[in-house]
Amino acid sequence: MSAKKELVLVLGGARSGKSDWAQSQLETCTRDVLFVATATAGDEEMRSRIQKHRASRPAHWQTLEAQLNVGQAIVAARPQGWVLLDCVTMLASNVLFSLPEPVVEMDYQNAMQAEIEALIDAWHKQDASWMLISNEVGLGLVPPNALSRYYRDELGRANQRLAKVATKVVFMVAGIPMVIKEL
Repeated sequence: MSAKKELVLVLGGARSGKSDWAQSQLETCTRDVLFVATATAGDEEMRSRIQKHRASRPAHWQTLEAQLNVGQAIVAARPQGWVLLDCVTMLASNVLFSLPEPVVEMDYQNAMQAEIEALIDAWHKQDASWMLISNEVGLGLVPPNALSRYYRDELGRANQRLAKVATKVVFMVAGIPMVIKEL
């Protein structure tokens, strides 16, 4: 990876190879890596997924678990090399489910925008390069209910905002990385 400060956004569908590719890019990195996990272990299947992800990471990587206010948590961790955030998709879920029910679309939109802007601000405030993983959920059918549509729409907006400031955007399909932006 380059010595200049980067913001790499890795997009793709479920099981497209996003996490594996991102991790492979940083495994041989000589700089420190801070792995930021946004998932919560809500059930046994998710606990198993999280454990598999942990086992696949190099032992010397630091791990930070942060479900909300992720930008603030990263700044507090004072990363020096790379930040690998897996993933913006779960962060969007965490923001959605932190809101009082019934969820109002504008409240979710404002909360997501604040979370994403705080991430971008955090990246600007420190010297580490970042790699962010996020699902591209806008390629499928229109979801059948309002809450799912809010989620799809806000994740799409978040991905657009992150892609705009990213120095590189990679789209993963069937384990194959396609660079769609590189500054």
